[in-house]
Amino acid sequence: MLTADQEIDTADPTNIVIFGAAGDLSKRKLMPALMRMLCCGLIHDDSRILGVLRNRSKEEWVAQLRDGFEQYSPDIDINEEKWQHFASHLDIVEGTLDDDATYQRLDEALQMLGGEKNAMFYCAIPPDWYGRVAQGLHKVGLADEEQGYRRLVIEKPFGKDLQSASALNKELQSVFDEKQIYRIDHYLGKESVQNLLVYRFANSIMEPLWNRNYIDHIQISTSETLGIEYRANYYDKSGALRDMIQSHLMQMMTLVAMEPPVEYTADAVREEKIKVLHAIRSIAPEQIKLQTVSAQYASGNIDGEDVNAYVTEENVSPDSTTETFAAVRFYIDNWRWQGVPFILWSGKRLKTKAAEVMIRFRKPPFNLFDSHASVPAANALVFRLQPEGGVVLRLNAKKPGLTTDNEEMIMRAPYADDAEEVADAYEILM
Repeated sequence: MLTADQEIDTADPTNIVIFGAAGDLSKRKLMPALMRMLCCGLIHDDSRILGVLRNRSKEEWVAQLRDGFEQYSPDIDINEEKWQHFASHLDIVEGTLDDDATYQRLDEALQMLGGEKNAMFYCAIPPDWYGRVAQGLHKVGLADEEQGYRRLVIEKPFGKDLQSASALNKELQSVFDEKQIYRIDHYLGKESVQNLLVYRFANSIMEPLWNRNYIDHIQISTSETLGIEYRANYYDKSGALRDMIQSHLMQMMTLVAMEPPVEYTADAVREEKIKVLHAIRSIAPEQIKLQTVSAQYASGNIDGEDVNAYVTEENVSPDSTTETFAAVRFYIDNWRWQGVPFILWSGKRLKTKAAEVMIRFRKPPFNLFDSHASVPAANALVFRLQPEGGVVLRLNAKKPGLTTDNEEMIMRAPYADDAEEVADAYEILM
């Protein structure tokens, strides 16, 4: 996480408005990140955090937040002084998202806090409400930047297909300028994911090997031991393919496959990532069964505890065919990657919790050593993204003894010696 001794400038006073402030994303991720940032001085002390809530008092909300911190963020050192300091920066605006009066009350609250301050509107709500919230803010003038900047932050899913995504884009851009809209993927905020570009472009040993001549295939994967937990209403409409592969994993694939940008700016990086997406070979209907796999977890016993099948989870239809595991093999048709498979897979209720990018290199063209010696394994470079970030290099080395038998040698380099030094994704993004 971010620490107070890191030399990062404090932001200007900014009022942070969270729609869905009592929801799971807020309790688990946003509020803990904001508290860390406030304690580290990254949020100006004149800033305020406003939760848009219905049927809830400020006291009830603050109490629920503290319970959530203890449940979901036990790593945060919360003493009474720190908590009271954080709580003094919290306030609420009562109302529902479909009521114009809610946005009027929000405008009045922000004016009382200093209308000249910057404002960030974070939509921790179902995506069906993004357009309505943007329209509501526009109607009361909260999209205008005459005094301070205004930012509208939304997370995936951004529509469910091209048509719905285009419609949402059009609706948002009708009331906010493009530069005010931040469509974020929290995976890209992870330190270990951001480090992919540094590993690639700050180390000269990488570039000569980073192509089809030396790389056999690339796997980008995430696995979870848990089921869907509380997310049935969302997950059953999305599945592993939409939830993970077309968002987080494809974003990481573009970072792995892109060409060096002309400069390290958002526009330059995005331009190179888009080139990768344009170069992905379409999967013909007759190739779908050959290039994709989908599955759904069944009931079983994990560590002595009985667990449900997906179709018996709460709020899931017993007839649901939604996949909880998906794998897709992509090809990128360009000079660097022609013929190299990119295998993206993700699943729930798997053996381990992990996320990684594995670069599997080609095997040596022939076995140079004694015919009886073991065949050298293909080298691999693995970027571990979670639970702990780091790099693993798998090489071949001679076994001790009189023969030339070889064995795999594993070299590990953790991303950070102390997990306290690694910032949470939401701290970085906000």
